[in-house]
Amino acid sequence: MAGACLKVSVGKKNKGQGLPGTLKGVGAGRWKSAKYDPSFRGPIKNRGCTDIICCVLFLLFILGYIVVGLVAWVYGDPRQVLYPRNSTGAYCGIGENKDKPYVLYFNIFSCVVATNIISVAQNGLKCPTPQVCVSSCPDAPWAVGEAHLSKTVIEVYEEKKNFCLPGVSPDMTVKDSLHQELCPSFLLPSTPALGRCFPSPNVNYTLPEYPWINNATVSSGISDLLDSINARDISVKIFEDFARSWHWILMALGVALVLSLLFILLLRLVAAPLVLLLIVGVLAVLAYGIYHCWQQYRMLRDKGASISQLGFTTNFSAYQSVQETWLAALIILAVLEGVLLLMLIFLRQRIRIAIALLKEASRAVGQMMSTMFYPLVTFVLLVICIGYWALTALYPLYSPRWSLGGGGGQDRSQYIYWVNNTSTPDCENTPVNKSCDPMAPVNSSCPGLKCIFQGYSSTGLAQRSLFNLQIYGVLGLFWTINWVLALGQCVLAGAFASFYWAFHKPRDIPTFPLSSAFIRTLRYHTGSLAFGALILTLVQIARIILEYIDHKLRGSQNPVARCIICCFKCCLWCLEKFIKFLNRNAYIMIAIYGKNFCVSAKNAFMLLMRNVVRVVVLDKVTDLLLFFGKLLVVGGVGVLSFFFFSGRIKGLGKDFENPQLNYYWLPIMTSVMGAYVIASGFFNVFGMCVDTLFLCFLEDLERNDGSQERPYYMPKALLRILGKKNEIPPAGKKRKK
Repeated sequence: MAGACLKVSVGKKNKGQGLPGTLKGVGAGRWKSAKYDPSFRGPIKNRGCTDIICCVLFLLFILGYIVVGLVAWVYGDPRQVLYPRNSTGAYCGIGENKDKPYVLYFNIFSCVVATNIISVAQNGLKCPTPQVCVSSCPDAPWAVGEAHLSKTVIEVYEEKKNFCLPGVSPDMTVKDSLHQELCPSFLLPSTPALGRCFPSPNVNYTLPEYPWINNATVSSGISDLLDSINARDISVKIFEDFARSWHWILMALGVALVLSLLFILLLRLVAAPLVLLLIVGVLAVLAYGIYHCWQQYRMLRDKGASISQLGFTTNFSAYQSVQETWLAALIILAVLEGVLLLMLIFLRQRIRIAIALLKEASRAVGQMMSTMFYPLVTFVLLVICIGYWALTALYPLYSPRWSLGGGGGQDRSQYIYWVNNTSTPDCENTPVNKSCDPMAPVNSSCPGLKCIFQGYSSTGLAQRSLFNLQIYGVLGLFWTINWVLALGQCVLAGAFASFYWAFHKPRDIPTFPLSSAFIRTLRYHTGSLAFGALILTLVQIARIILEYIDHKLRGSQNPVARCIICCFKCCLWCLEKFIKFLNRNAYIMIAIYGKNFCVSAKNAFMLLMRNVVRVVVLDKVTDLLLFFGKLLVVGGVGVLSFFFFSGRIKGLGKDFENPQLNYYWLPIMTSVMGAYVIASGFFNVFGMCVDTLFLCFLEDLERNDGSQERPYYMPKALLRILGKKNEIPPAGKKRKK
């Protein structure tokens, strides 16, 4: 096993044979090539566990993650998500309010002013108006009259007493109850939705003219509210559209799956023409850009439109009317065109290598079709990770009644003083946002001062530790997701490496390469995957923190702070991309040699740096080809879905008639997004295959020389491109041991 790993030394000159495309220049000689090892037979089977300490830490973290979830589920109270609550904190529809399943807002329009109605529906009690549980929503408009102000609550609200807050004194005057917002001043015909009473649409509201009720305000508020909660009707229509078109959407996704698979398999035949077509296309686009810029420049030059006449302006569109803009664009495009042509001339050999590797990757996928469906395993594991985090976060986040040890948490309503305008005379020193008792009279000279409901205050150990538990959950979410993705990359790398290092293909390929790689990775390298995933997780969390800080600073006028934050964000973005690239190649080396994460990452990095030109060429050619493949699959499914769901395809027969939909763009967008996910899953497997075969190809060049004792494992196409050959034919005897 020790002889199977790469031997890289620092400070010694590279004594290996010259390799085409090997990194040259300052410092290149310090990175020694891998040497021949007679015991190497591809992915090493006799290996030991790696990064054991990180494996133990990861398992302990997962155990704690499970404990947090169990505590949340045992002591949590998800009823707040399932049932609405009134201003006293009681749930509507259960317990003492079993016969009162709906919440009535005294002034529903304050919800629209305070926040978005969808946020109100999700968070329950974030609307600054009293709420009460009712058995049924009002079915007719009603308002308090001037003659009612001096009467008692029991006299005026005798038939509507259930609409007042519990505990209000029946002998209190209506005027006092309205001032303290203990009873509603008006009722509107409402329809229950999401457990709450919302004004019914298409109803003409005519309320009496009273000083505290403005019909224009009510009508405007109802209009705004209906616009906000129109999502309910839209959601019903969306559900209907999905119910009518789900089988057609599945057919579109099936088409995307077939197109993705066919594109990968056909790369064995059309990789070279496709790459040539894409390169010619890029050159043609640049050439047209040069021509267009020249035409615009000549036209403006003849008119004498110069930047000296325009001067400096913040209206950047104005620069399109001066000749210097098009001259600069012309020069830039011409330089790009020239650089690209020179690169094609001098890097044509490496482009041929990239095309040959793409063909070999397509061949590997065809020999091991099970690898194309491994993303389903990754998808299931990701659903488990995200679903577990969502359920764990849901309980403590929306259920403030649970606590740890000590008699449970206490949950009570919180009321504060509030006034529309604190600059009103006699309101400068009012205790705004201070706690108050809604049942006590408001003794203040400030007009309009009210004691309104603010939310819930909770006490208890769990409530005080809630933020730390949420941080723990977010860390668990990112770490587990990155670990699952790392597992998929390492498993696929092990399977594709088994393909490359099989001397006679497909005879020497293991019987179950994918399952063997999966078991081997889980058994020996859980800690290494956790190590790489943790590094990436810390960088991603740092990016989230910076995004939060940047969001908070957007309203500030400090450009220096904004500039520093943007620089840090850019650096962390680049760092995350580099870590993903390094981790990906480290997992390939782990799958092949079974070394720990640090050694594998170092060996992979140095191997790539010894062949940096080939790396860049292969990476760009692969990215361009896979981008074209995604564009082909997603665009084809999108166009087909558009013509079908919009009814533009005629004569398909009754069985293939397009369904009648409220929003025909909805299944189209669903099909396009699903096609993108499917294409990304297939092409990510193909990209992992290319990267694995590429590293194996570089190792093959450094380990072997084509002799009978050290034959190359690469296919004939690569041997011809490199001008090399094996002394024994591929169909000859097996490699000597």
